[in-house]
Amino acid sequence: MQRFSTVSLALLFAAMLAAAPSGEEVYKARCAACHDQSSPRIPPREALRKLSSARILRTLDFGLMMNIAYPLKRDEREAVANFLGVAGGQLATAKNTCPAGQRAIAGSGAGNWNGWSPALDNARYVSGDRAGLNIGQLSKLKLKWAFGFPGDIMAFGAPTVFNGTVFTGSASGVIYALDAQSGCTHWTFEANGPVRAAILAVRSGPRTVLVFGDQIGWAYGLDAVTGRQIWRTHVADHEATRLTGSPVEHNGVVYIPAASWEETRSLDAQYPCCTFRGNLTALRVSDGSLVWKSFMVDPPVKTGVTKIGTPTYGPSGAGIWSTPTIDAQRGLLYVTTGDNYSHPNTKTSDAVVALQIKTGKIVWSRQVLPGDVYNSTCVNKSAANCPQDSGPDYDFGSSALLVRTPEGKEMLLAGQKSGMVYALDPADEGKILWQKRVAKGGLNGGVQWGMASDGQKVYAATGDARKAPQSPAERLASLVGNAKFDPAAGGGLTALRLADGSQAWFAPPQACDPPRPGCSPAQEAAVTMIPGVVFSGSLDGHMRAFDAENGRVLWDFDTARDFTAVNGVAAKGGSLDGAGPVISGGMIFINSGYPRNGGMAGNVLLAFGIGDDK
Repeated sequence: MQRFSTVSLALLFAAMLAAAPSGEEVYKARCAACHDQSSPRIPPREALRKLSSARILRTLDFGLMMNIAYPLKRDEREAVANFLGVAGGQLATAKNTCPAGQRAIAGSGAGNWNGWSPALDNARYVSGDRAGLNIGQLSKLKLKWAFGFPGDIMAFGAPTVFNGTVFTGSASGVIYALDAQSGCTHWTFEANGPVRAAILAVRSGPRTVLVFGDQIGWAYGLDAVTGRQIWRTHVADHEATRLTGSPVEHNGVVYIPAASWEETRSLDAQYPCCTFRGNLTALRVSDGSLVWKSFMVDPPVKTGVTKIGTPTYGPSGAGIWSTPTIDAQRGLLYVTTGDNYSHPNTKTSDAVVALQIKTGKIVWSRQVLPGDVYNSTCVNKSAANCPQDSGPDYDFGSSALLVRTPEGKEMLLAGQKSGMVYALDPADEGKILWQKRVAKGGLNGGVQWGMASDGQKVYAATGDARKAPQSPAERLASLVGNAKFDPAAGGGLTALRLADGSQAWFAPPQACDPPRPGCSPAQEAAVTMIPGVVFSGSLDGHMRAFDAENGRVLWDFDTARDFTAVNGVAAKGGSLDGAGPVISGGMIFINSGYPRNGGMAGNVLLAFGIGDDK
């Protein structure tokens, strides 16, 4: 073990202090220009000083200031929040605690939806007996309860239902354990950062462990009954790490995918772009200890300087935004990857990658779009950090689906932001069997968060939202939410036959009625299925159920309105994006509110059940 003298320890501590950012300096450089001026739209510095540092940090992460704060590193956000705010401040206090003696996960597990998908194939298909809901009962669906996330403007957590308890993360970083039937709160837990990944319940010895990751690189294991932390592991050293993809488990090991914020760090022309490497980490469920770690690109090296003299690095990127898919028969797991952020480009970006479950070794990689090198500065191609020959940012944000056709043929299905759906052969190193365009595609187009399959067809909802021209004042007002969209432009929902990729039907997007700020018919949220029914949400706030045979709308609920919440919080729905609906035991759970790309803000979890005929 290396030993340090008292002097060397003092020098090391002094160096750490010197390297730590000054909250006052960050404020002067990044915030003062707005908050030190008098404007009815912008709170002054003195108003900010009355808020807790925790609330300010939450606002920078996924609140009204998130687009402004994207170039800031995590330690800079924390420094300015601590400089401005009052220390302490609990983010959430349960106001609807469950009755004494009513314990979490004490219900039936017959209809569990555990993690991102109810099965390891990531097909997001629920059998009739597990769903507790059939096509003939859609007309009887009624809102049973609504739960408001206090202080949030986004409801992006992917719910999990396990033994009668709903577990969901939040933009504030609070984990909620709620009774599925009533919405009462069993317990809450505050993570270090925002949590949008689905929570995975895993049996480990005498207890059930909840495993999830947050948006600043921490993975957690909690006791499902009490919410007590069992372990916590920082899965990546890079400060821009974000754990958006949900974990999966196999034989007592959980697999945590990692993407990053670094694409947006590059908006700062002084930022040396880029060094993050997409990765997958295998941890033991019992204690969070490391089994293996696999990176999607090689370690970056200095490649030059920008036109203003900032160093450049590469390769980088190929983040994993989605949930891995387990193929136990072949001893493999599959991940889909994002683009490279900087040159040189790699063969593992915009790809489906197969890794050994036991070791993490990459077995094969099938790239569908080479040379996609892009970061957030490239909205302006002349920006210092924009790579030469950049774009088009057509990476994968959704998981691969491992399905078997009625004829017994296995295939991997992958939907891309380009608007393409691919069928790959898992038995032949991902050889492309067929490919089909289902949308125009774009930065926020194509397939965003996930498709679904019933073994006959694959169902792809697509984005392709189109923003209308905006004045400078309108652009400022819509930095977070309420952008001006073309009220009729969107991708729609397409059903493709697995046999050959031919189109079975297409349900066009439904125009916003009436047109309003933040409303678009784009369908970016993940798709969910029960027998004969496809559920798809859109940026207009509507959750619709489509007939799987012909695309006809069978049920429609507009979530973009105010709700009376069981926890007494002012609750409002907004755009539907990210996580799709979760269906379990005769109930549907939907998180509503997503202003991230200009949609409508919201902060509500909605629970629907089958009502009577009265």
